Amino acid sequence: MKNIFFLQIAIPGNVRLRCISWNKDQGFIACGGEDGLLKVLKLETQTDEAKLKGLAAPSNLSMNQTLEGHSGSVQVVTWNEQYQKLTTSDQNGLIIVWMLYKGAWYEEMINNRNKSVVRSMSWNADGQKICIVYEDGAVIVGSVDGNRIWGKDLKGSQLCHVAWSSDSKILLFGMANGEIHIYDNQGNFIMKMKLNCLVNVTGAFSIAGIHWYPGTEGYTEQDCPCLAICFDNGRCQIMRHENDQNPVLIDTGMNVVSIQWNHCGSVLAVAGFQKATTQDKDVNLVQFYTPFGEHLRTLKVPGKQMSALSWEGGGLKIGLAVDSFIYFANIRPDYKWGYCSNTVVYAYTRPDRPEYCVVFWDTKNNEKYVKYVKSLISITTCGDFCILATKADENQPQEEHETESIGATYVLVLCNSIGTPLDPKYIDIGPLFVTMTKTHVIAASKEAFYIWQYRVAKKLTAMEINQVARTRKEGRERIYHIDDIPSGAADGVLDYSKAIQGTRDPICAITASDKTLIVGRESGTIQRYSLPNVGLLQKYVLNCRAYQMSLNCNSSRLAIIDLSGVLTFFDLDTRVTDSTGQQIVGEQLKLERKDVWDMKWAKDNPDLFAMMEKTRMYVFRNLDPEEPIQTSGYICNFEDLEIKSVLLDEILKNPEHPNKEYIINFEIRSLRDSRALIEEVGIEESSQFIEDNPHPRLWRLLAEAALQKLDLQTAEQAFVRCKDYQGIKFVKCLGNLQSESMKQAEVAAYFGRFEEAERMYLDMDRRDLAIGLRIKLGDWFRVLQLLKTGSGDADDTLLEQAHNAIGDYFADRQKWINAVQYYVQGRNQERLAECYYMLEDYQGLENLANSLPENNKLLPDIAHMFVRVGMCEQAVIAFLKCNRPKDAVDSCVHLNQWNKAVELAKNHNMKEIGSLLARYASHLLEKNKILDAIELYRKANYFFDAAKLMFKIADEEAKKRTKPFRVKKLYVLSALLVEQYHEQVKNAQRGKVKGKSSEATSALAGLLEEDVLSSANRLTDNAWRGAEAYHFFILAQRQLYEGYVDTAMKTALHLRDYEDIIPAVEIYSLLALCACANRAFGTCSKAFVKLESLETLSPEQRQQYEDLALEIFTKHCPKHTKKSDLDGLLEGGEGKLPTCVATGRSITEYQFWMCNVCKHCVQAQEISNYNFCPLCHSSVT
Repeated sequence: MKNIFFLQIAIPGNVRLRCISWNKDQGFIACGGEDGLLKVLKLETQTDEAKLKGLAAPSNLSMNQTLEGHSGSVQVVTWNEQYQKLTTSDQNGLIIVWMLYKGAWYEEMINNRNKSVVRSMSWNADGQKICIVYEDGAVIVGSVDGNRIWGKDLKGSQLCHVAWSSDSKILLFGMANGEIHIYDNQGNFIMKMKLNCLVNVTGAFSIAGIHWYPGTEGYTEQDCPCLAICFDNGRCQIMRHENDQNPVLIDTGMNVVSIQWNHCGSVLAVAGFQKATTQDKDVNLVQFYTPFGEHLRTLKVPGKQMSALSWEGGGLKIGLAVDSFIYFANIRPDYKWGYCSNTVVYAYTRPDRPEYCVVFWDTKNNEKYVKYVKSLISITTCGDFCILATKADENQPQEEHETESIGATYVLVLCNSIGTPLDPKYIDIGPLFVTMTKTHVIAASKEAFYIWQYRVAKKLTAMEINQVARTRKEGRERIYHIDDIPSGAADGVLDYSKAIQGTRDPICAITASDKTLIVGRESGTIQRYSLPNVGLLQKYVLNCRAYQMSLNCNSSRLAIIDLSGVLTFFDLDTRVTDSTGQQIVGEQLKLERKDVWDMKWAKDNPDLFAMMEKTRMYVFRNLDPEEPIQTSGYICNFEDLEIKSVLLDEILKNPEHPNKEYIINFEIRSLRDSRALIEEVGIEESSQFIEDNPHPRLWRLLAEAALQKLDLQTAEQAFVRCKDYQGIKFVKCLGNLQSESMKQAEVAAYFGRFEEAERMYLDMDRRDLAIGLRIKLGDWFRVLQLLKTGSGDADDTLLEQAHNAIGDYFADRQKWINAVQYYVQGRNQERLAECYYMLEDYQGLENLANSLPENNKLLPDIAHMFVRVGMCEQAVIAFLKCNRPKDAVDSCVHLNQWNKAVELAKNHNMKEIGSLLARYASHLLEKNKILDAIELYRKANYFFDAAKLMFKIADEEAKKRTKPFRVKKLYVLSALLVEQYHEQVKNAQRGKVKGKSSEATSALAGLLEEDVLSSANRLTDNAWRGAEAYHFFILAQRQLYEGYVDTAMKTALHLRDYEDIIPAVEIYSLLALCACANRAFGTCSKAFVKLESLETLSPEQRQQYEDLALEIFTKHCPKHTKKSDLDGLLEGGEGKLPTCVATGRSITEYQFWMCNVCKHCVQAQEISNYNFCPLCHSSVT
């Protein structure tokens, strides 16, 4: 950063100033001094001259108000920015709060303890509370409306400073003896602060200042030091928080009077004085430090005694109270920024994010790309690329190829102009200084420098780029210690141990061109190396320490800016004779400029450069300056006699919305003079001036002017001089044209005056040339308009091309509805299908597929579109239309339409569907998705496999013994699947039997085949047994609870046939219960006998059954009181009678109803009560 004085304000009456404070939000400056002096000033930029922006714009005092009210010397002034209040105090202890009313400041509140003097006052971060400390130890915390919140008297303590933490939870009190005490926000003592900076310090000292940056603009790094404490002896410590055990320690080497952070906590200003060695009087200094203690600049301030300093809200100015004057200095920050390929890259911090926000702003298209980067160190640019130097993220694992050193701590990220990372390099060398050329990146610490020959493959695929990034061949990465003497014979290796070897003369700056690397050392030595093979060519000695260096375009001259802002030049190749008569290489040039903070060589002329001095830009040719230009912009680029600069100060006031107004282009004098000569004098005279001051840009300017006047000979000569081959060809083409008007039209098109050129073509009745011009420009809307407005018939091919091009225009902007209209007219079916798909207009897509001829190459693409949205039927039609049945089957499988897949496979004699089905089913079963597998088999008409799985589920559910109704349903579903399987077999056999064979014959054949197929598994024989068992089980209990005990017992008797399905203990327990209720104690006795003989019972359970049987049969004789009808029928019958599934009774009548599905019977008189079969629940027909 550089410092430039630009304004000095004298206080009337030579009254000495004691304090100064700059309001960060509104820009008011309050200064207090002796004899009750209190003034409020405001510096405002004049906006009369629109072109001058930023620091270059003139400033004036828009407010200069003296506030009356204090009688003693004003010692403390502090602002409350949130509520626009000013609080001041004098040596008599009088406190006044001032408020702004109608553009002037007035007293709002007054307070005077009349006991002691106020030593310090501080508002908290949100402006709600103020803490006031008195010299006698009294502390008062009040609210913004003047109410006292709490007070405390720290007896025996002399207070001199106070500071709030950023969260307003901690208060720091600075004591007169140099101690700092930590209190909470209620006034409770916590602890004394450990002051590491005062270790081994002797003699008296006092606190010069405490400033705790509140983080309102974010932090430059995570866990960044923000609490600065400085003592009058020059010792300073910067802490991350109040208990930081490892603070940053600084010895400023001067007597300190005041300190303050800038607006974003990135720079600490320390003001004080130093005893001059040669003079009696003291020298006033302001030193600037980073939060990590790195010294940035020293600013010398005139005057006898400096008493205070304060930063402006944007951090671009600093106000200094010296004697009876206020000095204002411009601060030129070292922004993290760069310029590549019409893109300004800049970084800033945000309070809501811990990272740097890096913006890639394309100034040509006014588009910006944002990238968040942790621990950003610097931004370096060259050509179309930039390097972001950062600290490595410890939480992210590094890939093996990225570093050969374990735990690399820094990263160099190569990015393009939109912020896309192309190649990261992890290194173990701190990149304090980074420079880059079109082929190399050089990063240097204080002891060593690292060289990386980067490659960017513009036409390679992402995979190939990755392969390039993984290679470390051919010495593309090398490290050299600054004390090494490389020969250039590829002797550099990637040895990070060199980076930790010390040196007595550290590196302080580097720069490079395509052929040369320059490394500057703190002693003033400059070392020159060759590139790309690094060899030490020469050492030079300067009389200054370089801070910033730059090589001209042919590497013959070096520009050096030192720490004080002095610009000097060194000629690297000139041979001169020194005082001893020896010939030496290199000469310091006589040109020297002060207060320089930026410079840039021209890319195309080794003698041209531009530099920024204070708020002026100077252009030098052969070390001779042109007249200065008033600006405060940072120079982006100097090429073609034009300078592009960017007003970074203005951009960073609102970094999220950069404005193109802040990019300024300047033409240097020779370009301005040549343009004026051509306009005023003429081409011939101007050509002589350009001959004397040759430059390709000037020749191009002359060529363009000659073209305008159709002076083809001069134009051709000028194009030859500026080596513009396209221009020469254009002039040749113009020479072949006969018509003057045709030449003028071509020239108008060459200069971009397309409307004028088109009008000329049309006036010549050359509509074809007008259309050709618009086609070259890609203005297809105008092409279509010209084609339609023409007198003759338009070319159909050209019309189609225009419609398709306009369709592409809308499709690129995702305006699919507009695109469809033009693609229809352009008969572009491929793009039309894409638009329908993007619009989700599947009916339109289906209509398009139907309109296409068979085997059209577009049909597979449309079919795949249907597959992606789950439209199986349409996809199948499309695939079959292009004769791709295999893809049709695959689509059905993909969409789980297995029945369709099987049908297609059978129709097209495809054998692999069975294996595919089995594979998918096993996949589902592995994932325990049995129901999905059942549904799969069912849809694919594999009913027997589905039934087996369903029986398995029913059996598992039955074992749980919880919900018999659910178990019955599962067994019914299983049996229904078996019935479907029976029907499928019969139908298949019926289809096989040909000729006039009877239905009975085919049915018999079907049964025989079924018998063969099911020989391994007899599920098909007894498909309904499980359903019957649970049906009767549930029916018996329902009848029992409804009081039909005899019917319940008869139903329960049927359960004896189902011991393989329902546990016997449950069957005979239910039978015993029903028989007992029916007083059929004989049947009950048999049931108990069966229960007691069951081996599955435990001894305890068996004993319980025996006890219960004893209790029952001691009261009742185990004999039937009446003979059951059922027993009689069973004894006298020749065979087993059918059972009614509605009542559980045997059917003795000859007429009964039989279900078409499950083939079970219901008594004729009972079926009228049912709409559905009691067992399988199918409709009663």
